[in-house]
Amino acid sequence: MISDEDKYALREFLRGFGVFASASAVFIVILLVLAYISSGGEPLEPSFEVVDTYKGCDVVRYAPNQASEYKYFLYCENK
Repeated sequence: MISDEDKYALREFLRGFGVFASASAVFIVILLVLAYISSGGEPLEPSFEVVDTYKGCDVVRYAPNQASEYKYFLYCENK
C-alpha cells in the first residue's frame, strides 16, 4: 500500500502541478486578450501600396498582416 509519506508527496506534487497549470492558463488568456485588443477586434488584412514605377510598371509594396516585413513586386497591366 501507499505510505503516509508517499501520499503527502503525491499531494504536494499535484498541488504544485495545479498551481503551475493555473498560472499557465492565466498567462495564455492574458496573451490572447492582449492580442485581440491590439488588433482592434478586427482581423488584420494585408496591405498593398504602389511606391514607384519602373519601365512603365508599378512597383508594389506588400505587407502581410501589418508585419514589419515588406515584399516588393512589379505589376505590369497589359504588358
